[in-house]
Amino acid sequence: MLDRKMHRARVVSSVAATLISLACGTNYVYSAWAPQFADKLHFTTTESNLIGLAGNLGMYSMGVPIGLFIDNRGPRPGVIVGSLLLGMGYVPLATAYDAGSGSVGMMSVFSFMTGLGGCMAFAAAVKTSALNWPHHRGTATAFPLAAFGLSAFFFSVTGSVIFPGNTSAFLRLLAAGTFFLTFFGFFFLRVLPHTAYHALPSGLTRSNSQQLHRTSSEDGKAHRNSSRGVFNPATEPGTSTPTTYTTPEDPAPVTGGGEAGSAELPTPEGASAASQADLEAARLPPPAPNEADDVDETSSLMSKSSTSSLPGDVLVQNSVDMDRSHRIDIRGWRLLADIEFWQLFAIMGILAGIGLMTINNIGHDVNALWKRYDSTVKESFLIQRQQMHVSILSVGSFAGRLLSGVGSDFLVKGLGASRAWCLVIASLVFTVAQLSALNVTNPHFLGFVSSLSGLGYGFLFGVFPSIVAETFGIHGLSQNWGFMTLAPAVSGNIFNLIYGSVFDNHSIVDGNNERSCPSGLDCYKNAYFVTLGACGLGLLTTLWTIRHQAVKREQEDAKVIAVD
Repeated sequence: MLDRKMHRARVVSSVAATLISLACGTNYVYSAWAPQFADKLHFTTTESNLIGLAGNLGMYSMGVPIGLFIDNRGPRPGVIVGSLLLGMGYVPLATAYDAGSGSVGMMSVFSFMTGLGGCMAFAAAVKTSALNWPHHRGTATAFPLAAFGLSAFFFSVTGSVIFPGNTSAFLRLLAAGTFFLTFFGFFFLRVLPHTAYHALPSGLTRSNSQQLHRTSSEDGKAHRNSSRGVFNPATEPGTSTPTTYTTPEDPAPVTGGGEAGSAELPTPEGASAASQADLEAARLPPPAPNEADDVDETSSLMSKSSTSSLPGDVLVQNSVDMDRSHRIDIRGWRLLADIEFWQLFAIMGILAGIGLMTINNIGHDVNALWKRYDSTVKESFLIQRQQMHVSILSVGSFAGRLLSGVGSDFLVKGLGASRAWCLVIASLVFTVAQLSALNVTNPHFLGFVSSLSGLGYGFLFGVFPSIVAETFGIHGLSQNWGFMTLAPAVSGNIFNLIYGSVFDNHSIVDGNNERSCPSGLDCYKNAYFVTLGACGLGLLTTLWTIRHQAVKREQEDAKVIAVD
C-alpha cells in the first residue's frame, strides 16, 4: 500500500514537472510578438533583437550558477523563484506595450528575467523527474523535455485561438500562463524517497553469491577506478555521500553491467537521463532506519557514487563499466585546456547561433514577405502568421530532439559510429534551411524555412548533452554543459545583430516614425548569406572533430589493452 502511494505521488510530481516545463520555453515565442512590440515602441529591428537576445542570455548564460543553486537548495526553491521572475518579466513588457513607451535597456532587463525564470524552473523540474525515477530517467525526463520544446507551440496556438491578432492580450497570456503554471506546479513537485535495494536477477542465486562488506561510496568508486588507473573525481556541489557495497578481492569475480543510454542535462536545451542496470551479488536485508539511503532534494542529479547515479547500488568486484562517460572526469581548468572542448564549443556556437537567428526573427521574415506579396494585408493576419511559424519551429525542434536521440543511439549501438554524426545531419539541415530562406519569395512557402530551422535546432540540442558526457565524463556534466551553453549566448548575439543591421539598412521611416521594409526578401537576404557560410564552417569543424575523436579513442583503447 505504501509503495502504491509513493508511486502515485511520483506520478503526480512528474505531471507537475511537465506543466512547469510547459511554461519555461516561452523565449522561443518571441518572434510571435516582437515585430508589433517594436512598432508600438518605435524600436529598430536591431533594438528589437537586443531585447530578444537578453532573454536568450537569461536562458543560456546562467546554467552553472542555477545548477549549483538547485543542487544546494533543492528543486522547489528554484521553481518558486522562477515563477516570480517569469511574472515580473512579462507583466512590465505587457504594460509597456499598452502604454506604447519604454526604453530598450529596461525592456532588455525584463526579457532577461523571463529567460532566467524559465531556466530556473525548468532545471528544477527536470532534476526532480530524474531523482524520482532513478531506473527510468530517460522516460521520466523525456516528458518535461518535450513540454519545454512544445512551450512555444502551446502558447502561440492558445494565443491565436483565444486572442487572434491581439498582441496586448497575448503578452498578458504569457504573463499569467507562465506564472500560474509554475506556481501551481510548485505545490505538487516533490522529490520522493525510494528504496536503494533491488531484487536479485534471476540468473544469480545464493550458491554463486559472495560475501559483501560495507564501504563508503567514495571507497567503492576508488576501488573500481584503481583497477583501471582512472582518476577519482571530486564531489560535485550538492552531492550527497551515500553508501555502496562491494565484494572483497579474493573470491572469483562476477561480471555484470549494461549499456548506458544517452545522457542529457537539466537545462533549457537539455537534461540528465543516464541510467544503467547493475548486477547484485546477493540479496541484502533492509538497513536500519538511520542507514536508509533515500534521495533527497539536495542530491546532485549527476551523482558520482555509482554507475547508475543511484545511491546504494551494489557493485560487483571486477565488473567493468565500459561506458567511457563513467571512466573519465574532465572539468574545470582541465576542460579549458582540452582541444575537444573548444571544438565542441565552436560547433555549438556556430549551429545554435544559426538557429537562434531564425527563431528570433521569423516574425520579421513573415512581415517582410507578406507586405511585399500583398500590400493590403492586415496586421491581425500578420500576427496569426507569425504565431503559426513559431508553432512550426516549436514542433520541428521537438521532432529533431526525438530523432537525434533515437538516431544517436542507433549510430553508437547499431553501427559503432560516433554520436557526432548527428551534428553533421544538423549542419546539413541548417544548410538547406538557409538556402530555402535565400530563395523563398512567396510567403506561402516560408514554412520550409521555419520547419527546417526548428528541425536542425532540435537535432543539435537533442544529442549534444550526450556528446559532452561521453567526451568529458558524466560526473562533471552539469558544470561542463553550463560552460557549453555559453556558446549560444555569444553567437546568438552576433548573428541576431547581423540580421538586425541588415534589416534596418533596408527599412524606411515614414512621417509618423513608423519603420517598415517593403523590399521583401532583400530586407534580410544578406544575413542568410552569412549564416550559409557559417553552416559550411560548422560542417567542416564537425568533420574535423569526428576525425580527431576517432584517433584519440583508438589511442585510448590501445593504452587500455596494454594495461590489461
